[in-house]
Amino acid sequence: RSRGPRASVSAEAYGSWNTMKAFTPPAYPKDPEQIAQLKQILGNSFMFSSLEKKDMDAVIGAMQERVFEAGSRIIAEGDDGEHLYVIEEGSPVCKKKIDGADKIVKTCGPGDVFGELALLYKCPRAATVEAVDKCKAWELDSGTFNYIVKDAASKKHQQRDSFLQNVDLLKSIDQYERAQICDALKCDRYAKDQMVVTQGADGDRFYIVESGSLKAIKDGKEVMDYNVGDYFGELALLKSQARACSVQVTGEEATLLWMDRKAFNKLLGPLEDVLRRKGAEYEAYVK
Repeated sequence: RSRGPRASVSAEAYGSWNTMKAFTPPAYPKDPEQIAQLKQILGNSFMFSSLEKKDMDAVIGAMQERVFEAGSRIIAEGDDGEHLYVIEEGSPVCKKKIDGADKIVKTCGPGDVFGELALLYKCPRAATVEAVDKCKAWELDSGTFNYIVKDAASKKHQQRDSFLQNVDLLKSIDQYERAQICDALKCDRYAKDQMVVTQGADGDRFYIVESGSLKAIKDGKEVMDYNVGDYFGELALLKSQARACSVQVTGEEATLLWMDRKAFNKLLGPLEDVLRRKGAEYEAYVK
């Protein structure tokens, strides 16, 4: 279902007027350790995790290792995109032009993917990425991406993006920032009455409810309900403290999106003030 204009988003259509050409992905040699590393990285990526084994093997084979020295510009905001990148080593920074000045909006690290938006939506680069130290990255060409990954990834990405646009916490961020969160989120399903978190336990995940309903329980007393679009778990991460409440599934099933502490600190940093304010309201409510 459409939720407002998406003029910048386009998808390839194929028919008698536009026939998909036969395509053979390139294949670059890799040692077993590199293949295992890429399988682990891509298996944790929102875009690549659902690929069948033969498609995953083809994508890994098509990736070419690139090295960027400190100070190198890897991609530039506004340019056309021909590749996406998976970081193996280094900490490149993403910059966007805000009020006429280049401002750092994210620092990447090993395992992060960037450059995918231009390939998914056939749009100009959404940000500039520069190496601040020596950076090793795996480069995937647009041909392989379009032929193997794009259709499934584009559909999944648009569905997840549409959902995140309606999460109150994330309404103030732009498409690029949402895309980063999209790729960092993992998905787990829980059965009726199953405990998601337990009061007093260490907390290392932040959750958003994608479907279903849950309740928060403090000292044996129900104190709050969670429904689609609600989130929880931020207090334990913001304050490095134990879980203040247990959270239990009340519907037949619940689907939760989650990110770990590292991704939470990296991607939701700009929303920390909102999270702390909401957290203070929550603490006052459950006392």
